[in-house]
Amino acid sequence: MKKVLPLLTSTAYFPPAHWFAAAHQLGDWRIEAHENYQKGGWRNRCRIIGPNGILDLSVPLEKGKHQKKPIQEVTISYRNDWWREHEQSIRTAYGRSPYYEFYAEELFSIARQRPATIWELNEALINKLSQLLQLRVPPVSTGDFVFPGDEGFHRPKNLPTSLLPYPQVFSDRFGFTPGLSVLDSLFCLGPQAKINFENLLDE
Repeated sequence: MKKVLPLLTSTAYFPPAHWFAAAHQLGDWRIEAHENYQKGGWRNRCRIIGPNGILDLSVPLEKGKHQKKPIQEVTISYRNDWWREHEQSIRTAYGRSPYYEFYAEELFSIARQRPATIWELNEALINKLSQLLQLRVPPVSTGDFVFPGDEGFHRPKNLPTSLLPYPQVFSDRFGFTPGLSVLDSLFCLGPQAKINFENLLDE
């Protein structure tokens, strides 16, 4: 990746660690604020690893989340206490990690406030994560829709997904698992996560 371009991603729920790594190196992260909701991807989903292997956590959305709905208008369903289930899953996965106790409550408190939309929830989480990880430049929302053919950005599909291997909670069972949520790096590495991030784009 020779040309320095901004990173452009969708919004995401506890985004993949390699997004933060790329953003940290590039120094410019734009989050698409004017797209319509699309199924798939990480908009309302994240991936962690627990004692039974990889686990995807999904934030339930209200009906009507079809592709023509602007992403900032997609509302979260609170018909059940999904955030409590997510907290329990994250605690099971990372409760024994070195930095879980330092960061977990700050992150959990955001969902407990019951943000109305997935955009609001993700924005608050990403801003908090960026602060905890001490990113060089915090992410900013796009001012207008960026068309898919625009070549002025780095996009997630073109990024390497594997960070330098580091001790994960269940490495003894599964070895090093790449492509996980930034929660894995944060809880396992703490302040050292930023140093690990600096090697991603050198591949």
